[in-house]
Amino acid sequence: MQLRIKAVENYLKGLFGSARVTAISELGGIPVEVEEGIKGFGYGKPYLIEFESNGKTQSVVLSSMRVQKGFGHDHFSDRAAILIWQNSVFNNLPKHVKSLDVGFFTHEGELSSSGKAEEYFILMEKIEGKEYFLDLERIKKEGKLTPLDKERTKALSTYLSQIHATKHDDCELYIRKIRDNVGHGECIMGLLDSYPDNLDFVSQDDLCDIEKKCVEWRYKIKGKTHRLCMTHGDFHPWNIMFREGSDFTVLDRSRGEWGEAADDVSSITMNYLFYSLQKYGKLAGPFQELYELFFSNYLEKTQDFELLRVIQPFYVFRSVVVASPIWYPNLDPGVRTKIFNFIRNILEIEEFDYKNVNSYLQE
Repeated sequence: MQLRIKAVENYLKGLFGSARVTAISELGGIPVEVEEGIKGFGYGKPYLIEFESNGKTQSVVLSSMRVQKGFGHDHFSDRAAILIWQNSVFNNLPKHVKSLDVGFFTHEGELSSSGKAEEYFILMEKIEGKEYFLDLERIKKEGKLTPLDKERTKALSTYLSQIHATKHDDCELYIRKIRDNVGHGECIMGLLDSYPDNLDFVSQDDLCDIEKKCVEWRYKIKGKTHRLCMTHGDFHPWNIMFREGSDFTVLDRSRGEWGEAADDVSSITMNYLFYSLQKYGKLAGPFQELYELFFSNYLEKTQDFELLRVIQPFYVFRSVVVASPIWYPNLDPGVRTKIFNFIRNILEIEEFDYKNVNSYLQE
């Protein structure tokens, strides 16, 4: 479809009173000619829109979800539900990018708000900064930490300790979170469904066995409803934007406003392990230092040692993400093997030892 400038202006006028679009570009890309609109406009790409309104220059980001099969995104209603939910909760989480509106595209390329919906979008404020994964790429390349790297890890750990301190008493939301972690299309079962057959590092029987053990874990921990707390839900280095020092904003919270703290902790710490496996073949060096710093600071501030007895199935979710041949097609086979060793071993232990991670990487 073509995203027409006039349609964008009409939509923005409804929100801001007046609007004259001056530039549109793919976020981080080259601006397009605003007179022509965007031909071949595709869902899933965020667009930076710059416009003038009531004598002021403003910038917003327009984003939709990529149309794809699998991961629980098969139907238009799946994608609509996610974006409507995001609009309702982004502004409730401290330090999260703000949502300004949610709407939809019509078949004719108009932007509107409800009955003729063909695909939904979300409008957000523009945030400056650089994704945290760029720090991890630099550390992997250089093999050393700066004082700022440690400061940022402590800032992220402290942030989670603060949002997780906000509790909620809706038992059903906790039970749903534990169920979704195993069975949702975006989580363990959905991701494993995306794994091709005949892989050399894991068999279909292995995947079936992992799913069975995750179901056992679901029954083991779903009654811990006292743990329900405010969460981000997708707290990884691509959803964290740092500016100067340890000042940051988070993006794209997902899969529920309330959940299990272990979901966020596993999400970010899995990436320290993932990067370390790529460089050292184990958790070592600067990544081990950041991993253990994150845990020690978080546990000191929360005193939530019970987290170490519920984090196992959440680590499975994050592990099958980074081991995925779909998301990481060029990953060293040895890294995938160690990730699946990690999965099998942590599913067999009652309490996770964050200071002894390398023992879980062996067959």
